[in-house]
Amino acid sequence: MGKILTTARLWLVMTAVAFSSPAFITAHVTPRTVLNRLSSTSSFLTRTELWFNQTLDHFSPYNHDKFPQRYYEFLDYFRISDGPIFLKICGEGPCNGISNDYLGVLAKKFGAAIVSLEHRYYGKSSPFKSLTTNNLRYLSSKQALFDLAVFRQYYQDSLNLKLNKKGENPWFFFGVSYPGALSAWFRLKFPHLTCGSLASSAVVLAVYNFTEFDQQIGESAGPECKAVLQETNRLVEQRFETNKKEVKALFGAGELEIDGDFFYLLADAAVIAFQYGNPDTLCSPLVQAKNAGNDLVDAYAKYVKDYYIGTFGSSVQTYNQKNLKNTTPGEDSADRLWWFQVCTEVAYFQVAPANDSMRSSKVDTKYHLDLCKNVFGEGIYPDVDTTNIYYGGTGIAGSKIVFTNGSQDPWRHASKQISSPEMPSYLITCHNCGHGTDLRGCPQSHLNIEGNAQNCSSPDAVHKVRQQLVEKMDLWLSECQSTTDV
Repeated sequence: MGKILTTARLWLVMTAVAFSSPAFITAHVTPRTVLNRLSSTSSFLTRTELWFNQTLDHFSPYNHDKFPQRYYEFLDYFRISDGPIFLKICGEGPCNGISNDYLGVLAKKFGAAIVSLEHRYYGKSSPFKSLTTNNLRYLSSKQALFDLAVFRQYYQDSLNLKLNKKGENPWFFFGVSYPGALSAWFRLKFPHLTCGSLASSAVVLAVYNFTEFDQQIGESAGPECKAVLQETNRLVEQRFETNKKEVKALFGAGELEIDGDFFYLLADAAVIAFQYGNPDTLCSPLVQAKNAGNDLVDAYAKYVKDYYIGTFGSSVQTYNQKNLKNTTPGEDSADRLWWFQVCTEVAYFQVAPANDSMRSSKVDTKYHLDLCKNVFGEGIYPDVDTTNIYYGGTGIAGSKIVFTNGSQDPWRHASKQISSPEMPSYLITCHNCGHGTDLRGCPQSHLNIEGNAQNCSSPDAVHKVRQQLVEKMDLWLSECQSTTDV
């Protein structure tokens, strides 16, 4: 998640050419496109696009407008006609198919179909040709949850018609990060429409000043790397005070006119190493540079340009507020769209703590509020209290939800980390266990086929949590099946 959960960018990085699956549901299918740099034909279970007409405003009795929403289905493992249906929730980025992670293993085990719905406004599911602030008024988690409910009913009805059957298949919802929160919230708000949910790295707590995020980066780095990172930040700021143009150019970020944007880029570049299970990629070269007496600023600039911008695939434009003002829908629109959700609902302001910070003090509350105002206009700010009242935050009063988190992931402090009745919470602890480790394996970027955990420093820790998840799914799906059989 980084600046925009860093997941919107991850969708683009992890996309790949994949084979198509047979489609049971009749729908318009568009040609598949090659959007990414990976070549493995098994990175996706399917990329065949399907469409249905979604309600624009679920809360208005007068507005009956519709918009086309993209979805996918994978039926190779589906046990006709009573197999479960797994709904994989897409989030704050283009949804370019159903990726071949651990969910595919679960589908094979349970004889399940997998369907996946693109989040409204993102990717090709934009209701408007212009993303002005006024046109974004229907972009919210509340509308997205109703999208899922309407789609679930549509798909079930279509399946019944195609298979000439009645009744309901058992459904189970899955999501990682913001979609993980949606998965938990869906079970909370629509318990009759899913047998249970996996809320992986689920950010269910809206946080105004998210200082715990920065603190976790320090803990995940460990004493030696943390000290070098903090020294590097101090040296960058010192050099920045005398010649900011030269420093920005050194990091390949000369176009970032707003200083806070530049320091946010530098902070995020460090974050993703721990968030996505590649800590040594960052720490090893910095510690080596320190021990060799080399220039730490130069070493960090090389990491940012070679790894964060290069290998990982981020973009300096993600941090440019001029780019965030662009109202034309496109592949880069996810940056603007997620910031709108940040600036209206959830905040997650990754501010520098008063003491022992891992990021520049320029990344403060004022920076975030100024961004919201600059990009979206007056009166736009996150009402986190209302969001937490509506969903319950970490006190969510749900049932049959599995919460999972990786020990190194800074976002776990916005998740439910304490188990409660019918809502177990599991922490996967290892050196490179980060965001969505249970479904993605290690590292969490790029894609590990079937969520392969062999590169996790403790594969057993991942396997143990996966076994606990399977046991809960087995129980809840069987309970769900018994009620539908009555």
